[in-house]
Amino acid sequence: MRRELLAEKHGEELLLLSEGYFDEAIVGITNDDRVVYDMDKMIEVFCHENDCDIEEAIEYLEFNTWCAYVGESTPVYIQRRD
Repeated sequence: MRRELLAEKHGEELLLLSEGYFDEAIVGITNDDRVVYDMDKMIEVFCHENDCDIEEAIEYLEFNTWCAYVGESTPVYIQRRD
């Protein structure tokens, strides 16, 4: 989802990560206007952008992103299963 479309539909108050870095991992918006990110896609993006392996990406994202609480607008992180 593009940032412009999200802002148009949900307002400027959405809490998005990293200046567009993980935008392709956005899979939706909750009823209370929290952004929903696909964790597996975030790992893929992080590995590609930082030339690292999956374990390094998971370690970084767990410590710096997924476990961070930044208020009521904290994004939601999900793992989609086939």
